[in-house]
Amino acid sequence: MFFVISYDVSDDKRRTQIHKALKSFGLWVQYSLFECELSKSDYVRLRERLEALSKPEEDNLRFYKLCQVCQETVERIGEDPRLDEFGIFIE
Repeated sequence: MFFVISYDVSDDKRRTQIHKALKSFGLWVQYSLFECELSKSDYVRLRERLEALSKPEEDNLRFYKLCQVCQETVERIGEDPRLDEFGIFIE
C-alpha cells in the first residue's frame, strides 16, 4: 500500500519524534510530507506509533492512500534534489 502522509505539529519535540518515526518507514519528500510503501502490518505499526506520539487535540496527521493507478498520475514540477541522474535516492 502506498501512502502520502502529512503532519502539522506545533510542538518541536513531538514534531521531531513524529518526523523520526515517519523517516524509519518512508521517504521524506517535503517539509512535513512523506511517501511510504507499507505492508499492512507496517501500516498498523506506524499508525500505532504515531498515535502514541501525537496529541489529537493539537496535532493533525493525514494518511492519503494511493492506488497504483493514482500513483502513476502524480505530477511533479521541479527536480527532487535527493535523486541522482538515474533516479536513485541519495541521503
